[in-house]
Formats: sequence, structure tokens, C-alpha cells
Amino acid sequence: MGMNILVAHGGGPTAVINTSLQGVVEAARASGKVDKIYAARFGAEGILKGDLIDLTGVPAEVISRLSHTPASAIGSCRRKLGEADYPTVLETLKRFQIDAFFYNGGNDSMDTCNKVNDLAVREGLDIRVIGIPKTMDNDLEVTDHCPGFASAARYAAVNASELALDASGLPIHVVVMELMGRNAGWVTAASAMAKRLTTCEQLIYLPEVPVDEDRMLADIEKAYAKGNGLLVTVSEGICGLDGKPLADTGIVDGFGHVVPGGAAQHISDQIMQKLGIKSRAEKPGLLGRTSIPYVSPVDRQEAYDVGSFAVEAALRGESGHMVAIEAHRKPSYSSRLFLTPLAGVANAEKKFPLEWIIDGNQIADEFFEYASPLMGGDLPQFAFLR
Repeated sequence: MGMNILVAHGGGPTAVINTSLQGVVEAARASGKVDKIYAARFGAEGILKGDLIDLTGVPAEVISRLSHTPASAIGSCRRKLGEADYPTVLETLKRFQIDAFFYNGGNDSMDTCNKVNDLAVREGLDIRVIGIPKTMDNDLEVTDHCPGFASAARYAAVNASELALDASGLPIHVVVMELMGRNAGWVTAASAMAKRLTTCEQLIYLPEVPVDEDRMLADIEKAYAKGNGLLVTVSEGICGLDGKPLADTGIVDGFGHVVPGGAAQHISDQIMQKLGIKSRAEKPGLLGRTSIPYVSPVDRQEAYDVGSFAVEAALRGESGHMVAIEAHRKPSYSSRLFLTPLAGVANAEKKFPLEWIIDGNQIADEFFEYASPLMGGDLPQFAFLR
């Protein structure tokens, strides 16, 4: 008799989260050791309701399309499980006779995964629990990077470059671009590639460094005066010197985090009101994490591999771990996967290195050496005739 496995998604989907799901399903099928493959409909919500999707008989051709399907094909959620929820979780695992549980998500999801593992151990259940990393924010500890980040970084780099070209081609306003990143500025840092690909001036502000708004406006005025056009890119979660977000929606999500948003519009308004310079705010928002045409081939392959590796680990009897990536960038890029204890990554947040931030608004070369191989393929080369 083979195993029954359950996979769930947690938190905001990425462009490659479904590719990890594909890796799970195909590895389970190839093993010959799995009877039933279940997925929780809308993540933790589905587990609590006992609402599972049976993927066992889904045609291989449909599963193969997951690698080119954005968002979450099985549904995700931002539900933070409390102690009162775990008996219900346990009941679902028992009812469907689950032998291995895989949770694909970020910091909060790894915390949930860790608690499910602890629960299984405490109850004496032989359930193997493995975390699959996923977050465009790239803020999971231990792993070199997270599946989902490289594609979001590629999107940010290319789209920032396109906006920079527009700003420099008609330099009558400052363009302010807001990118995702509540507490970690990894994706916004990737937008700094625009400075390498265009002749436009650029200032970059990450949440790791509090913003002095007066200095920011002075730097914007100085950069705009050069006449080359100006692109300002900001993380949605940037804060002022008082530690408060420059823009706050006043909404709290299911994980208990304040939902950021509106930073670009706030800065754009300040530019017009205090500097008298025309300004436009741009915000790709969800497109920055869900756009399939911008998927990095490296990201897609590694997303598949972490899903497959998780199943292989569970079949070996491993439990209480997350799959992590070790990367080597010289002489050429390569990576390998390993397991790291869930307890070491649950709720831990990896910030963008402060030493890679120059003068509060520029990004050091070390970041590009880190991120460029992950983005996969050559970035556009533009023509300059002026």
C-alpha cells in the first residue's frame, strides 16, 4: 500500500508556485510509492474545512501546463492558524490518511508547517512534513534565494528600464514606480538594473533604510535637474524617520501584517506640491509577481526542483525540514538543494544587506552579481540615438 500525500499553498502566489506543484505531482507519480495526491483548496482554509482536491487522476497533460499557469491553480490564503485550529487540522490529516504533508509558502507558511510537524510528533503520528520555499520577497532565511524572486526581479528590471526610457524620452516629469516588498527590498533593488540599461537618472529606496523625506526631495530635485529624465523606484513598505510607513492602507491581512500601498502616489504628490515638478506614480502591483512572459527559466527550473526534492525527501522518511537552495555563481551559475530545519526559517525574515545600499538610494554591484544569474537570459539591449 502506497502513501497519501497532501500539498497546500500559503500566502501570495508567485509566477512559479504552480511549477513547484507540478514538481510535487510528477515526482509522486514517478516514485510508484504514492496512492493518493491531494491538494488543499485555498491552502489552510481547505485543510480546516476538509476541502481537498484529488489530483491523483488529473491527466499528465494538464499537470504539465502548471509551469505556464500564473497565480495558484489550487488556491492560496493568508490564514494564520491558531492553537484552536490544530485539532481540526489533525482531524483532516487523519480522515484522509495523509502520510506526507507539503506546504509551499514563505515565512508565515513555514511557521505553520513547523507547527503541523510538532503536532504530528506530539500526537505520535507518522506524518512526514516538508516545507517548499516560495516568496517573491526573497526573505526566507538559510536558502540562498527563494523560488518566485528571480521572475519578480526580472519583471522589475525590465519594466523599470521601460519606464526609465519613457522618462528620459520625454523628460517633463518624474516617474515614481512602486514595487512589492513590505519589509524586504530585494525586488525593488532589481529595478536598479534600469540604471545599467538606460541613460536615465534613477533613485532607489528600500524599506531597510528609513527615508528622510526632505533629503529625498532634495535628491530628486538635483537628479531631475540633470535633464536626463528621472525614475524613482520604491518598495511599498518604505518608512519615514519616525518608523511609520510613508503610506498606510490601514488594513491588516490574515497573517496580522499591515497591508502597505500608496507610497509612489504619496511621493509623487510631494514632488508636485513641494518641488513644483510634474510627476507620475506607477504601480504594477500584482503583475509584478504573476506575469508568465517574464518568468526566469532558472526560476522555473528551481521551482520545479524544490517540489520534486520535497517529495523525494519525504519518501526517504525525512520530516520537519524545508527545502533550501545553495547557489554557486562562478565560473558559471549552478545550484544544489538541501534540507534545513523548519524551526530555523519559521517567521525568520532575511532583509536586503545594508552594505549593498549606497547613500540610501543606490544599489551596489554585489547585488547585481548575486541577482543577475538568477534572472536567466539576457536582458534587453536598447538603442540610444540622442
